[in-house]
Parts: sequence; structure tokens; C-alpha cells
Amino acid sequence: MRNFISMMWAKWMLAGCLSLFMLSACDKEDGPAPEVPVERVVLMYIAGDNSLSAFPARDLDEVREGMADVPASFVFFAYVDTGNGNPQLLKFRSRGDGTVSEEVVKEYSDRNSVGVTETQEVFNEVFGNPAYQADSYGLIYWSHCDGWIPYPMPDSRWIGQDRGDGDNRMNLSDFKEILATAPHLDFLMFDACFMQSIEVAYELRDYTDYYIASPTETPGPGAPYDAIMPYLAQVGASEGIANAYFEAYNALYNGGIGISNTNWTGGTSICALSTAGLESLAALTAQLLPETEADVEALSENVFNYDQRSGWYEESHIGYYDWAQLMQALLSETDYTTWRQAYDEAVAYWNTTPMNYSSVVGMFSMEGTNGVTHYIPQSVTSPRAESYRSLDWYTAAGLAKLGW
Repeated sequence: MRNFISMMWAKWMLAGCLSLFMLSACDKEDGPAPEVPVERVVLMYIAGDNSLSAFPARDLDEVREGMADVPASFVFFAYVDTGNGNPQLLKFRSRGDGTVSEEVVKEYSDRNSVGVTETQEVFNEVFGNPAYQADSYGLIYWSHCDGWIPYPMPDSRWIGQDRGDGDNRMNLSDFKEILATAPHLDFLMFDACFMQSIEVAYELRDYTDYYIASPTETPGPGAPYDAIMPYLAQVGASEGIANAYFEAYNALYNGGIGISNTNWTGGTSICALSTAGLESLAALTAQLLPETEADVEALSENVFNYDQRSGWYEESHIGYYDWAQLMQALLSETDYTTWRQAYDEAVAYWNTTPMNYSSVVGMFSMEGTNGVTHYIPQSVTSPRAESYRSLDWYTAAGLAKLGW
């Protein structure tokens, strides 16, 4: 999911696509790109055939602005499916003189953009094309998102939504299958809600060096692509990407007063994890967790929950709980200090404005938060808890010790 104003979460998850004209700049080749060897390639994959269909236009304008000041050796692709007209694969490249070459690489027939085959086809058009073989790669996934529990399990989570023909959603296992066909990524960024969970990050650890996402709902306007583009063009600049993202919204922050999609005063939160430290962090977690059944009800009540939808659908609520607070509640003070040192080494960047905006409750405090979420099962016998036990994280972190 991505957050936006004037629609409650339930409405925009079930709403039909908003109308959006196809961008005229995407209908033509806007002059040749420079003859410079390709060194870096980033793909933004927009699965926007859903209630977010009006938002890609602004993001693409930001891309055009940001691309004017990057090296000509950097190539930026955007796959765009809004449900209005045929999906297109666009290519942007700086000419080195402050202007940007833009062309339509391919136009597709109407399709399910969260399907495995369809997504792999686009990935191959970009990452598998001999003309665009590069020294480094990055990926931005743009859509509604909601984590790791397989769809269509009741109260499930998922990655990406396409409502062009029914209600199609991708599971985490599908996304792993797709990434297995792509080159290793310098960074993977989700421009989508609730994706900075340790469960997802750990599942994708082998495919990327850095994992960037928000632990809560993201602003309706999404990532500020004009601000982050210089860092998208650099190798190993994930901290810069996250910081530029945060600072763009921090400059507008005003506690939510006068908030709109064109003046987002409601703040944001963003976190970048280094995947290199995740396996050792999992091993340390397994080592330090107590061999005792955890009181999941007490933990759910006392650990910060980034998902402010809880009061709105109480019976089916799953929650996104602050992982560091959870570990502090489970460990002794000494063990938590040891664990926290390893956690801080894995977190390349974390920042939040004092409050964030929720489409359900409005502004809420982010005091005491740490940037990465963790599951707390409401029932250890539920289908989703059973699914949880199939994740790599469950085994690696030794969560069976807690009776989960």
C-alpha cells in the first residue's frame, strides 16, 4: 500500500482505478541518448493498476527532473502500468548537458503486472538486455504492499496489487522467484507501505546489498524521485537515498497541519538495512532468546505497533511491531545491550519525523520507534502463524524457543 489523503484504507484498497491520461512525453522518443558505456542500471517497477493509478504521473515528472543532473553512464527504466492505456517500459538517460533522453522501449498489451511471468519478462527486458549490462543494479518496487503472509489466506499480506482483471496480488515467495532471475542488486527499495519488516528483509537478503523501506504507511506522493535520483545513480549510496527521502519530507513536516498530496506535512519514516549483517544478527537473536513461552497478548499490548489499522479491523488484525522494543521486552538488560549493538550495525539508516500520518487514524506519535518491524502472533495455532513458521527468519532466529 501507499498512503494518501481523503480516502479511508478500506475504501482505497477496494476502490476502482482512478482515471489517468497517458503522458504525452512517453509517446515519443525524445532524441537519442549519448554514446556512453552503461555503468549503472536502475528499474522502477510501477504496479499501479489499482487505486494508486493517479500517482505515477507526478513520480515520472520527478524522475525527469532528477535525471538531468546524473552521469550519462546511468540508465533509469520505469515500467508503468496504471490500467489506463497499455503498460509501457520507459528509458531515461541524461545527455550530460542538463537535458534528458526519454523513449518508450516497449509497449505491452493489458496484463497482470504482479504475475510472476509478466514481471520476469520486464526484468529480462532491462537486466537481461546485452545493451544494458552494467557494473551495478538497483530496483524500486512501487505498488500497494502489505508484507509476507501468503495471499489469499484470510487476513493475508502480499506484495503488489493489480486490479485490471479481478484482484491479483503477489506473494513473497513469488517475488523471490522473480529476483532469482535478476542480477544481484546494490539496493532494493519498496515505494510502498509496511515493507520494512525483518521477515521480508531476511527472505530477500541474498538478492541485494541494501534493503530500503518504511515500517509504516508511506506518504501518498511516494518517494521524492527528484531528490533521491543523484543517490540512485551511485553505487553503495543507500544511506544517501534514505536520507534524501527523509529530508525532503522533513522539510515539509508540520505535524500534519494542512496535509494534502501536494503538500505532505504529515511526515514520514524510512529505514535502510545492510543485508550483510542479517545472518549474524539472526544467529545472535536465536542465541539470546529465552527458552520460555512468550506472552503474546502482553507483548502485543506493550510493544509499539506501526499499523494503525488495528482498531479498525480488530478481529483480523495482524500488526507490525517494533522489533527492537520486542527484543528489549524479551531479553535481560545485558543481553539486550549485546543484541542492540548488532542491530545498530545492520541498520545503515533510520529516521522518522515526530509523527506520521495514517489513512485510518490521522497523525500518530512515532516516539521510541526503531525502524524495523516483527511479527507477534495473536494465536500460535492460526493459519498465518503456521505460514510464519515456513519463513527463513522463523528458523534462523530461533523463534520456536518462544513457543511460536
